[in-house]
Amino acid sequence: MDHSRQVPRRIEPIAVRTPLALLLISLTIIASAWWWLAQPAMLARAPIDSTAKLECVSYAPFRDGQTPLNPKLEVSAEQIREDLIHLSEISRCVRTYSVDNGLNQVPELASEVGLKVLLGIWIGNNRIKNAQLVDTAVALAEKYPDTVTAIVVGNEVLLHGDMSPSDLRDLIRSVKARVSVPVTYADAWEYWLRYREIQDAVDFVTVHILPYWDNVPVRAQDAAADVATIHKRLALAFPDKEVMIGETGWPSMGRMREGALPSRINQARVISEILDVAKRDNFRVNLIEAFDASWKRYWEGTVGGNWGLFAADHRTLKYPPGVSISNYPLWKPLMGSGMILATFVFAAAWFSQRRKPWKPRTSSWIAIGVSATIAGILLGIAIDKMTYESFGAWGWLRWGSLLVAAAATPLLCASALMSGRALPAFLELIGPRDSRTRSFPTFALGLVLIGIVVIATGAALGSVFDPRWQDLPYAALTMAAVPLVSLSWLNRPKAGARPIAEMVFAAIFIFSALYIVFIEGTQNWQAVWTSGAYIALGLALVGVRSKEAIVQPEPSSA
Repeated sequence: MDHSRQVPRRIEPIAVRTPLALLLISLTIIASAWWWLAQPAMLARAPIDSTAKLECVSYAPFRDGQTPLNPKLEVSAEQIREDLIHLSEISRCVRTYSVDNGLNQVPELASEVGLKVLLGIWIGNNRIKNAQLVDTAVALAEKYPDTVTAIVVGNEVLLHGDMSPSDLRDLIRSVKARVSVPVTYADAWEYWLRYREIQDAVDFVTVHILPYWDNVPVRAQDAAADVATIHKRLALAFPDKEVMIGETGWPSMGRMREGALPSRINQARVISEILDVAKRDNFRVNLIEAFDASWKRYWEGTVGGNWGLFAADHRTLKYPPGVSISNYPLWKPLMGSGMILATFVFAAAWFSQRRKPWKPRTSSWIAIGVSATIAGILLGIAIDKMTYESFGAWGWLRWGSLLVAAAATPLLCASALMSGRALPAFLELIGPRDSRTRSFPTFALGLVLIGIVVIATGAALGSVFDPRWQDLPYAALTMAAVPLVSLSWLNRPKAGARPIAEMVFAAIFIFSALYIVFIEGTQNWQAVWTSGAYIALGLALVGVRSKEAIVQPEPSSA
């Protein structure tokens, strides 16, 4: 046998094995993470039980661009009738807050579907307007005595400072003298304890207990116990009056407040447990609210518009009886989008390194694997957050642009990392003509970087100066910050000065991050996470040098 011609054994290079192994690990982690995130909850008691209707639920008919601040708006009878038909299937009663904007039609339409009405009068600081609304409510109570079970004279008037306690008490008494139905007043529970003299004017006490909005927010798992404790405290303070809870509930979406986390599962759990407590302790509860109210987002941000039992757009019940509840009901396409993005990140790195004469460092592949995995997990969360946090044209432009930039960042950084390109300075895009880059990949990465920095700066400063309503874009920011900081420090130029603009933005991010954690508290993991993303983004900018440089990775030792 001729042994002079032997076929050499093929040895698969590490340049193939490493990215392939990391890609498989990345996809496995993404799938596992989404399986965990999408785990459904089957509550012991359905929040909406078809066999036991709710006592009462707050109702406002405004949809789409409708708002009660428009004095010319008159909601049609057809629109109200459609809503009340839905509500009659789950509740025995609706609570309204005013009798203008078409709400004066509610008693008549409610009587047609068998609903009772807690008729509200919106009391403000305009005495003439107050008198007109009172006259309308009194007339409705007289006309529909079998439907209007009580009149609520004013909602959080003392909290808003629209009227003095003595004037409010006089107004309540004047209404009570004109009607035969019970009369009450509704306010936050703290204000009932502060102005106890109001009890003399009402037939029963109506208190608002909203654990999410408490000065010291309560976690979802403790919310029902908190409601029960506060109700007992009010019952002791007003032993001669029935204490009805006029508003209680939990938001399904929005930002955390300390340990209070809005979510679909938490909303269903809190409502279910509060109803159980109310049944056990024998007190009446009015849930807030019937439908998600987008018009409230002008004043209360994302969380303000997501307290409803029904979704605003389709008027469909969020939690049908017997159906398990997931925070991510569309988790499969969200997971799939993340896995596709992760694959593209590895592909971008692979094709970029094949065009260079050196072998990539193992640390570079690890950085790409981490970036791809994080992006793959968080893309679905960022998409979900964008769909419910975007409000109005500016909101969609703002968060949509951040999402696009965040999804593009790991792709562009992977290519730059394997090509030996550094993170570009702002001057390479917007500086003097002679200093601008002629490389399209560098230009694209710099453009994405500027967009992320501008949007993130607005969000960071908003969280510092107006934190109560600001959403926390932790998912999209992290998708961008991780690959940026990896590129900035792994491909850091050895020469060049730190640009002033980048240092200013880095200081803003780091200061904002520390302040956000200070004011939000460490219980708010969304705030802590977002602050971490700001710090990472700041560190990425610290690594930028004004002199464009090509950094050739050291040969791999493997």
